[in-house]
Amino acid sequence: MYHFDYQKAFSRNIGWVTQDEQSILSSKQIAIAGLGGVGGSHLLTLTRLGVGNFHVADLDIFELANLNRQAGASLSHMGRAKVDVLVEMAKDINPDLTITAFPSGVVNENIDTFLSGVDLYVDGLDFFELDIRRAVFAACAERGIPTITAAPLGMGVALLCFMPGGMSFEEYFRMEGCSEEEQLLRFLLGLSPAMLQTAYLVDKSTVDLAAHKGPSIPMACDLCAGFAATYALKILLKRGPIIAAPFGLHFDAYRNRFKKTWRPWGNANPIQRLGLAIARRRLGLS
Repeated sequence: MYHFDYQKAFSRNIGWVTQDEQSILSSKQIAIAGLGGVGGSHLLTLTRLGVGNFHVADLDIFELANLNRQAGASLSHMGRAKVDVLVEMAKDINPDLTITAFPSGVVNENIDTFLSGVDLYVDGLDFFELDIRRAVFAACAERGIPTITAAPLGMGVALLCFMPGGMSFEEYFRMEGCSEEEQLLRFLLGLSPAMLQTAYLVDKSTVDLAAHKGPSIPMACDLCAGFAATYALKILLKRGPIIAAPFGLHFDAYRNRFKKTWRPWGNANPIQRLGLAIARRRLGLS
């Protein structure tokens, strides 16, 4: 058995962060809701960065359909709770972690506890979980907690940050009073105003918002973890400019393209409203 030593374990981070910054990261606490497609990768990447404290929530178990993309998904873990598996994996990297698990997921009744003492929230909820996502982002805005959401779209990643005092999740996405299908459409187009991924979707029948169905591929999930952890570092260490809503970032590795998006007023932006109208017609929602 190796004796764990924090300084040695994360010594290769030094150079890109200072020793003092590494110590700061060890003291920070991050909340991650959802440990599936991107959430598990977020947890492991941030653990390897040296972040020392987490609140993690998930109520799901591993199934065969998770094998193509989810950290922790392996045949030996089938049927086990994702939160249990990912906590074990994170503590196998850093046994000194302080990590609190919420095996019933995040619900309105435990949001206060889930966000207690948290320095940053990183969204890992399933794309189709809108109600609790809106509740968590609203609670973060009330508490002045920075938030990051990184969406695996096609073979790329779309990243949005919501910072204290800036545009909120609801101000950007404008979902209040909308049907579920409209909310899903607004979430998708808000995450990805450039929609770089649509050019190479080879089977459009795999996307069905009403049925909560959509494809997801492993490269995108790993890109999400890299983008989110980089922005977590910048936020937690107060280092470097933060691109926050109504600005966003979209990188598509397949198309070799990178876009910095800007949508003043979020989904109320005239360009965005036009895009939503076109999307509704294509999906037969209007």
